[in-house]
Order: sequence, then C-alpha cells, then structure tokens
Amino acid sequence: MTRLVFIPDAVRHLAEFTGGRPDSLLFVGPKKGPLRRSNFQEHWRAAIEKAGVPGLHFHDLRHTGNTWAAETGATLRDLMDRMGHSTTRAALIYLHKKAGRDRKIADALGKLVKDARGTQAEGTEGHASPEGHAGGTAAE
Repeated sequence: MTRLVFIPDAVRHLAEFTGGRPDSLLFVGPKKGPLRRSNFQEHWRAAIEKAGVPGLHFHDLRHTGNTWAAETGATLRDLMDRMGHSTTRAALIYLHKKAGRDRKIADALGKLVKDARGTQAEGTEGHASPEGHAGGTAAE
C-alpha cells in the first residue's frame, strides 16, 4: 500500500541534496544511493553528534513529527492517516504531552468564547437571556 505524505520543504531538500527528480530518495547514502542497514548507524551517529543531539534515535523522529503535526491543529483522524495507523491506540502512542500546551489550549478557548460573545452582543441570538446557557456567565 502506498501512502502520500507531504513533508515541509521537501522539494527544496530534494533539489539541494538529491537532484530534485520526482523519484529522488529523501535520504541517501554516501554514494547518493539508498541507505543500507550496514552503513546507516554510522551516518546517523555522525549526524546527531554534528546536530548536537546525541542519543537521538531515528524512530524518535516519528514521535516528534506526530506531536508537531498535532500542534498544527490536525485531528486524530488526520494524524492516523499521516502515520499509517489503523487504530486510535497506535496513534496515541506517538502523541506526547508538551509543557505549556494546556495554557495555549485555555487561551485559544478563551478567544473562541470572546469572539462568540462579540458576534452575539447585538441581541444574543437564540438566547432568552444575555447571560448565556449558564446563569451568571455574562461578561461584566
């Protein structure tokens, strides 16, 4: 089964590092051919040392990528399709809590409420009382 996954700036990366052909490999070995198990670890270790992230495992990139994708607002279904998962359980394994996210979620919810109140300020469409669904929740 073939999956199409969009990768940010992949066209530039392919053009710069692999020739930019539609069938170009995203990651290439030392002779511009496919990476082989026999030489991958050697090149991976050198790359992570050079990048200043020693101890990073290649598979960690799946976790990071999925967590970042979720932060863009992707739905669980979007993430499952992107990662090739058929179950929510599998998808959730690759999602990680990130410090500060609860504050950002609360702020975004607050903005939604504020925006909704702004659009209903005229006559509280659909409400008998300007206090909203829960009594005593009107803005002061």
